[in-house]
Amino acid sequence: MQLPTALRMFADQQREAVVAGATAGEALADLVARHPALRQHLYNETGELRSFINVYIGEINIKKLRGLETPLLDGTSLTLVPAIAGGAR
Repeated sequence: MQLPTALRMFADQQREAVVAGATAGEALADLVARHPALRQHLYNETGELRSFINVYIGEINIKKLRGLETPLLDGTSLTLVPAIAGGAR
C-alpha cells in the first residue's frame, strides 16, 4: 500500500507498507494493526473510514467499486490519498 507523505510520520516514515487482506477494508485494518497511530487519521470515532480518505486500486477509487468490501487479488496495489482542501479564491 502506497502511503502519502502526510501519513508517513505515523507509519515509521514508510512510503509503502506490505499489508494482507482479501478486501480493501481488511488491508486497511492490517495497516492500522501494524501502525496504530494511523487509526485516528484514517477512521472516525464510529470506526468508519473518514470521508476525506480515498483509497485507490490503480486509478479507480474504491468508493466507485464496493468500498471497503472491494475484493483484492494477490499483488493488488492500493494507494491512500487524503483529499486536500484549500487554495486561493
